[in-house]
Amino acid sequence: MPESNKPPVVFITGASSGLGAALARHYGGQGAILGLCGRRSEALNEISSGLKAHCFVADVRDAAAMRAAADSFIETVGVPDIVIGCAGISVGTLTEEADDLDVFQAVMDANVMGLVHTFHPFVGPMKSLGKGILCGIASVAGVRGLPGGGAYSASKAAARVYLESLRLELKPFGIDVITVSPGYIDTPMTNVNPYPMPFKIPVAGAARKIAGLIKKRRPESVIPWQMTIVAAAMRFMPRWLYDRLFEKAPRKPRGLPT
Repeated sequence: MPESNKPPVVFITGASSGLGAALARHYGGQGAILGLCGRRSEALNEISSGLKAHCFVADVRDAAAMRAAADSFIETVGVPDIVIGCAGISVGTLTEEADDLDVFQAVMDANVMGLVHTFHPFVGPMKSLGKGILCGIASVAGVRGLPGGGAYSASKAAARVYLESLRLELKPFGIDVITVSPGYIDTPMTNVNPYPMPFKIPVAGAARKIAGLIKKRRPESVIPWQMTIVAAAMRFMPRWLYDRLFEKAPRKPRGLPT
């Protein structure tokens, strides 16, 4: 983390909307120097207005674009104290649907490889300094497979395991890797869900909670606290009971990610 008298330097992906934008506003309100990465230039410019921000239009699925954004940010500002991989795709999928094959690929590329592409350019510079924080946003949906959400559940499960591996790899070098698995957050990503979303929290509140977990360097957390209980119950529930309870669970709408 930065020295107490210096503003933090924070690089955030998925910053053009939702949780990424809320994290940008949260850290920006604390005077942080920001690197904001997203796919929509107009939205990034609007969010960064009045903040100490450097904006990069890039897709986390594009490794070269992420490398260019990271290199430019480091050259201009220096190595960030915190990198938050917040970009992702959430959409329903069905394996039997031919149209969903490309959607499966897009979800896995964004939610798993997107984290790799985000963190890769910063690992070497952070190791050279012997410090830094990498935070990846997973999901409670990655605890067990949800019907109609095979791509999303699988991608978030893979993200959690990847982040655990990375945490063990980088711990000897003074770099903390933090995994946050939210439940439902009030964002455009969840507002399309046609079913009740228990314990849904405002996006600004989620950003504050995540920033607090990063400050505490908590290795792995679920938010809000109520979803910690839900996640534990799902994880340890016998297979037969899980199947009975979730076989007919409501499903996230299908559609091509934008």
